[in-house]
Amino acid sequence: MAALIRAGKNTAIDRDEIPPGTLYLLILKTLSVSGRLHGYEIAEGIQRASEDVLQVEEGSLYPALQRMLIKGWVTAEWGVTAGNRRARYYTLTASGRKQLLAELDQFQRVIGAVARVVQTA
Repeated sequence: MAALIRAGKNTAIDRDEIPPGTLYLLILKTLSVSGRLHGYEIAEGIQRASEDVLQVEEGSLYPALQRMLIKGWVTAEWGVTAGNRRARYYTLTASGRKQLLAELDQFQRVIGAVARVVQTA
């Protein structure tokens, strides 16, 4: 999954590739912290938590949420936003909480391995 997340000033030059599955981790973590959210709120939460370094594009977010629904990691229901717009709200399931722990564990292993390589280079 290339260029799922834009970093920096949000220009094409600043785009970074992230490891496959990282978007799942970010969405799962955001839902675990904030509870029931619609897609825009999820993207906004990731951007805010990353201090504007990460920006999830709609073209990546909504397909990922659909895959997560199929996997049973989240549930969705229609609701109305504060601005009186219809939106699909997502909630983490028990399976999603379990997947979050697995994703966090894998992320820590990968980050540790990268750090070891960088420190010895």
